[in-house]
Amino acid sequence: MSIFWPALPEDCTVAGPDGGPHPRRGQLIGRGPEMGQIMRALAAARSGSGAALFVTGEPGVGKTRLATEALAVAAETNMVTVRGRASDVGPPVPYRPLVEALLLLSRAGLLPDPDELGRYGAVMARLLTGARDKDADAATHLVVAETMLRLLTVVGERQGCLLVLDDLHDADAGTLAVVEYLLDNIGHQPAVLLLVTGCAPCAATELATRSRRSGAAEVLDLAPLSRPDVHLLIAAELRVPPVEVCPDLVHRAVDSSAGIPFVVKELVHDLTARPARHDPGTASVPLSVPPTVADSVRRQAGRLGPLGAELLGMAALFGRRFALPVLERAIGRDHAELSAVLRAAVASYLITPDGPGTQWYTFRYPLAAEALLDDLGPGERARYVRRAARALTELHPGLPGAWCEHAAQLHEHAGDTPEAIRLYGEAAGRATGEGAVDRAVELLTRAHRLVEPGTAPELHATVLELLLDAVARSARFDRLPAPAVILDTLGGDGGEHGIPAPRRAGLHARLSDIATLTGRPAEALWHLDIARALLGSHPADAYAALVDLSAVHVELSRLAPDRLRTATRYAHRALEAARRADLPDVACRALLLLGQLAREEDEPAAAAHFRRARAIALARRLPVPRVAADVHLAVVAAGHEDRSTRIEQTRQEALGMGLLPLAHESGFVLALDRIRHGRFDEAGDRIREAAADASRLGLGRHLAMLRLAEAVRYAHQGRRAEMRGALERLAPLLDAAPGVRAMSYGLARAFCSLLEERHEAAGQEFAQALAYDAENPATGGFGKHGIILLLGVLAGRMGRRHHAEVTRASASTTHWNHQFTGLAHAVLLGREGRPEEATAAAGKALEAAEPFPMARRLCLRLVAQSAHDDGWGTPVEWLREAEEYFHDAGLQAVAGASRALLRGMGASVRQRRTGTERVPPDLRRCGITVREFEVARLVAERISNKDIAGRLHISLRTVEKHVASLLQKTGHPNRTAFATATRDLVA
Repeated sequence: MSIFWPALPEDCTVAGPDGGPHPRRGQLIGRGPEMGQIMRALAAARSGSGAALFVTGEPGVGKTRLATEALAVAAETNMVTVRGRASDVGPPVPYRPLVEALLLLSRAGLLPDPDELGRYGAVMARLLTGARDKDADAATHLVVAETMLRLLTVVGERQGCLLVLDDLHDADAGTLAVVEYLLDNIGHQPAVLLLVTGCAPCAATELATRSRRSGAAEVLDLAPLSRPDVHLLIAAELRVPPVEVCPDLVHRAVDSSAGIPFVVKELVHDLTARPARHDPGTASVPLSVPPTVADSVRRQAGRLGPLGAELLGMAALFGRRFALPVLERAIGRDHAELSAVLRAAVASYLITPDGPGTQWYTFRYPLAAEALLDDLGPGERARYVRRAARALTELHPGLPGAWCEHAAQLHEHAGDTPEAIRLYGEAAGRATGEGAVDRAVELLTRAHRLVEPGTAPELHATVLELLLDAVARSARFDRLPAPAVILDTLGGDGGEHGIPAPRRAGLHARLSDIATLTGRPAEALWHLDIARALLGSHPADAYAALVDLSAVHVELSRLAPDRLRTATRYAHRALEAARRADLPDVACRALLLLGQLAREEDEPAAAAHFRRARAIALARRLPVPRVAADVHLAVVAAGHEDRSTRIEQTRQEALGMGLLPLAHESGFVLALDRIRHGRFDEAGDRIREAAADASRLGLGRHLAMLRLAEAVRYAHQGRRAEMRGALERLAPLLDAAPGVRAMSYGLARAFCSLLEERHEAAGQEFAQALAYDAENPATGGFGKHGIILLLGVLAGRMGRRHHAEVTRASASTTHWNHQFTGLAHAVLLGREGRPEEATAAAGKALEAAEPFPMARRLCLRLVAQSAHDDGWGTPVEWLREAEEYFHDAGLQAVAGASRALLRGMGASVRQRRTGTERVPPDLRRCGITVREFEVARLVAERISNKDIAGRLHISLRTVEKHVASLLQKTGHPNRTAFATATRDLVA
């Protein structure tokens, strides 16, 4: 068996756990607290106070590595360091770790003269030589212990001593008796005892427990490494900074090793030895279980005897997790007979109980199961599979729940590929029905890997259909088969696989949907054309519905003025075909598309489509379309309730189910909502996080929408330079989502121009948005049902007829659009000589505008002059509110316009002498004032004095004075030279 491991392409990077220098190979990682305790004990020993510490933990967790680090730290401070290790290899040697420590001291020339130990010198000599004489019985455990205690006192007299005794779980009873004596008496000696033992129940672990209780020793129980520490360990082993470690590598290392350092290191070493890691184009390479890991697992399993080997070998057939009752039935032993073996396997950390009771167990890390499976011969494996499969079907007829997946694994191990593929597909369908879309993708990926040239065409088609559907729902495009494999499957008369033409049409339709999601409209159209050709003139409803659904997505990506009508026709046709073929999932998808297509113009009809889809999904137990319907209904409701809580709740549900495209779609709506509510920082965080994820996943259409949201965020703050940058990042993605063209002008560019008091430019940009919408109707709002009407009414280009046409559309009734349409109504009422009604209409509109701080103040600035001229509303109060907001927001152009309008109305104007920080330092040093800087920005854009006067609402003479002052202060001969020299400075 093998696992799949990612290659390490040179450009595969991820932010590391910290920003510091990368760890060196061999550096101890993740054991800071434990090393701190050891270092404190060493410092105390150098001062004459001894201590003892046990180091415990499961195999491979790094106990010996920690002891090695302690020896190195002690040696750096000139302490005497000595080490001994117990062993169960070969004939037993009394006091083996102690003798080994004495021999080490002897080789280093640090062993004291026997005379220095007095009568205990002879005991030390006999330990070293292994001599036996008539007085040997005098060397009892107690005498040996006192000898070692005195020896530690002598050798540690100057700088202290560290004695490490490793693998005490293999030590003889005499050694443990000596250790117990040392524990009781080490406190007054200049030495530290570091005692290493495993966790399995034995005399050494019992001694550690007693010593902790009595206070004779501290116990350092090493846990597996955390994910950040595994990340650092991989970086250290690869000798690269953490930021250069592939995130998928970290994920797989954590999952495969359970944080055991030994396993992590061996995985990385095995990976780096493979030439495939240097191929940047390779997404993953098959990696066998590292030999050292396999040997370790084999040794641990061997200690459990034949019954233990049979139990674990059969358990490995089920993967990482297995049910004990099934194994009991398959092996033919009852629970009592297997209890001892189970306890021993748990104690060895090969397996651990999973959940309450003793029904389920898991292998400590997945590679343990892989290693055990690799050790099964073909005949032995086949026998185990037959017995396990029979036990499974006897205990769980019909294979309910997760048993279907377990049965699929068994048939895969037995080489029964068709049945394994069928069962994996059935298990994936159940996972989707439970809302576990990611799990369904994993199961279908495994099923598709089993497909081979001899696989039945119908079975092959079924697996590919299910896999493509799951990939489209989850955006797990990395799980798609290689393009060459897909083309081989679908080419000609079904390639080598003989899949019938109608089913190939359905597969092409699914590939078309995926191409649309990833922002490749030309490829989507190519697949759609092939699908239509394969359908023929009298297609079956089941396949015709799928092709029509794909046609909806393709139409929405085309540049055509009738695209919405055409898409709606295809969606209705797909709905009818799905109804006739009794395909509830396809019917739900058609209804969801119809709702999205109708939302702007006929919101009640859209909501009805969404509710109908939801009802079908609930009746047929289809969680995916049910969540999608909930998302769209929440979006509809949020436009009128001014609460986005429901959208966030449904988005979280979509994320939990692995429906990433749907989650990103609702995330875009939430980002726009935060922008409109003036929560720009929160919106920025959302957009950055979502855009990074969409880019990683390859969701081109959703990335285009998020780039648009980024531009809108800057535009609504009047930050033109940043908006331009965002629009430049959007430009390459426009073909992925053509509808965003109109929105980029209406939601971004035009709003930014309004905040700069460039009303003529804003008008042109809204006109461009309308032109794009006429060529290629947008499915999202861009101002057509709101602010464009208000500006048109204020300019006299639109009247009652236009107002009636706009407000017939449902989109005009949302809180966001009602502030504009309501004020447009008020302006018309004022012009019709109905000031009281105009004031009332304005009040309702401004009430709707309350949640939108920027838009509300912009509306106040826009309608104030008309209200003043026609005698309705409170224009002076409105302008003061607008001026205060825009001044605080640093939007000086619109704040200045509000002040100018106040002056024109004869109202007092608050003096604003702040804002010098906005003047660049170089110009400030020349004595340029805030007002002169406002003029300078427009001069740099080569705008005439007359237009500058109009923009800043000051007289032409005042502009001329400011321009003359600018030239005099900066030393430029004329305005052209000034504009050329300062364009970048004042931008």
